[in-house]
Amino acid sequence: MNFFKKLYLNNLFFYALGCIIVLFVCAFIFPALFNATWLVVLGLMTFLGIDILLLFIAKNGIDATRITPEKLSNGDENQIRITVENQYSFPIGIRIIDEIPFQFQVRNFEINRNLKASSEDTIEYHLRPTERGEYSFGNLNIYVASPLRLVSRRYTFGKDQIVPTYPSYIQLRKYDLLAFSHNLMQYGVKKIRRIGHTMEFEQIKEYVAGDDIRTLNWKATAKKNALMVNQFQDEKSQSVYMIIDKGRVMKMPFNGLSLLDYAINATLVLSNVILKKQDKAGMFSFSKKVENRVVAEKRSSQMQKILESLYNIKTDFFESDFSRLYVDIKKNINQRSLIILYTNFETLDGLHRQLPYLKGIAKNHLLVVVFFNNTELNAIIHKKADNIQEVYDKVIAEKFAFEKRLIVSELKKYGIYSVLTQPENLTLDTINKYIEIKARGIL
Repeated sequence: MNFFKKLYLNNLFFYALGCIIVLFVCAFIFPALFNATWLVVLGLMTFLGIDILLLFIAKNGIDATRITPEKLSNGDENQIRITVENQYSFPIGIRIIDEIPFQFQVRNFEINRNLKASSEDTIEYHLRPTERGEYSFGNLNIYVASPLRLVSRRYTFGKDQIVPTYPSYIQLRKYDLLAFSHNLMQYGVKKIRRIGHTMEFEQIKEYVAGDDIRTLNWKATAKKNALMVNQFQDEKSQSVYMIIDKGRVMKMPFNGLSLLDYAINATLVLSNVILKKQDKAGMFSFSKKVENRVVAEKRSSQMQKILESLYNIKTDFFESDFSRLYVDIKKNINQRSLIILYTNFETLDGLHRQLPYLKGIAKNHLLVVVFFNNTELNAIIHKKADNIQEVYDKVIAEKFAFEKRLIVSELKKYGIYSVLTQPENLTLDTINKYIEIKARGIL
């Protein structure tokens, strides 16, 4: 019974069988074809037997392994490799059907290859997850055909394999040394001259245009007969909290990834940059209540804590309670800190409902509100209108885009910094803002 479960008839066999049926029909008209047709049948059965013998005479004709990363990176292309070793003494054709996780909704996955005798090959394909969580791979099914191609033998490898999907650690590696690179402009990050303003003295140097005249060292100036200034080290070990709104406004998807997951990926990368800059990184999320808290610290284990907290963020996308956020910050964050809030406002009225709480947070902390441009609306705005309906759509889209700019102005009026960005540029824009704040010594 196990033999028949592994045996599959290929299309070539059915094509040959169809030709035989046609020959039998023609034999009614031309009787001389009758005996010749039976010879064809005999030949087909003989080749079928030889094909089956070639494939099943070896107990293990091939060996295969699926190689996956320890964890998948959310929102990125992840490489999956399959190694296949041909242990037959003749060339074979293989058809690979991998049972990939149901989250990808791929129902036509198939890879075809030819392998030489006693050879090995590595096949690669990529998967882009758009949700955090566990992804379960099923069996790796490989159908092997001999040069006759009449039948195939199925081999099954790699039983159920569970791989977790974490926030984008691929982005984390990409931008690992971003804050210290001498080629920041190629990544789109602002190149800012950093001058500290704390009392930790670094050196005395000659004055150049742009230096703070308040740091002039008059004694050194008299000795050198040239303007000299004191330079101080940049202030370090400041607390930076990243707050992720996991309410209804963060459910909107772009390129298959929700705004919430864009914010989670950006938080992971920015946390790494903050720690590399010798500051203290912390984070938490909120909706109906505040959860997934990581207190701002500068320990070696901090990145792992943040990574696990980001991975475990779950939400029902309820309406967010900003009043509870305000109370929690007032109660638990006593030291003046930089607070980067990932949320989204579509209208000015939506901002005004939460503005009293944002103003309250900004009284004691440096608040940066990060929200998103609707890229779908931008496409409508820049598209030429060909009819009345499209004109209406374009006007409404421009109204929403204008409201986004009004929100930036409204926040600025109350001393609240903002970052209005497209989802795909979120990571770079938040790193830009953090580096700018550090360079200007605003905190």
